[in-house]
Amino acid sequence: MFEESNSPGNQPASTDTAVQEDFEAGVIAQLDSLYRTALRLTHNPQEAEDLVQETMLKAFRFAHSYQPGTNLRAWLFRILNTSAINRYRKQATHPTPSSLPEGEEFYLYNRIRDLSGQELTAGAEDEVLNRYLDEDVYKALNDLPVNFRMPVMLADIEGMSYKEIAEALQIPIGTVMSRISRGRRQLQQSLWNYAQEKGYVTARTPGASGGSLGTPGKADST
Repeated sequence: MFEESNSPGNQPASTDTAVQEDFEAGVIAQLDSLYRTALRLTHNPQEAEDLVQETMLKAFRFAHSYQPGTNLRAWLFRILNTSAINRYRKQATHPTPSSLPEGEEFYLYNRIRDLSGQELTAGAEDEVLNRYLDEDVYKALNDLPVNFRMPVMLADIEGMSYKEIAEALQIPIGTVMSRISRGRRQLQQSLWNYAQEKGYVTARTPGASGGSLGTPGKADST
């Protein structure tokens, strides 16, 4: 008669199940961030949904290559970034329609949120953007070259650290910092032009020293 053993070696099924459940929960938890980034990369809800679907499928297919305890978020964004690059290369040769037929706006992103029972309001970042920023500001971000846009979005919208971004994009931290800095400068110039067009500020060279926004080139006397 054999006795049951409580040694870890005899409990692989329960351990594997727990790891798998943690992995699945971690992937689903990043869905909002993945979709936001995909939407700003593609400018199209259908393409963003497809990109997120592709990212999730690859994540589960190659789950064995993920090391539990390491940065799952960066790992997922690495897959998203690679998938986006591959899509851009294909679309350069085979362009796809840029909009959905009317009445077909039913997306994986919204469906999963509906099924999860979570609040469907926008995230804090999106709420601010939707309330205060209009199409011109979105355009300023979207007009950034993709090698600047992705790091800026991950840093300023998703709140990722330089290290996480470096892991996600598979580039050195120094390159991340440089691209974010250059992207922000380019974005600042675009937003300055936007502010001038809207009459929020008077014409003036960005970064000029001294003076209030309404007094070009004049230093404060105090």
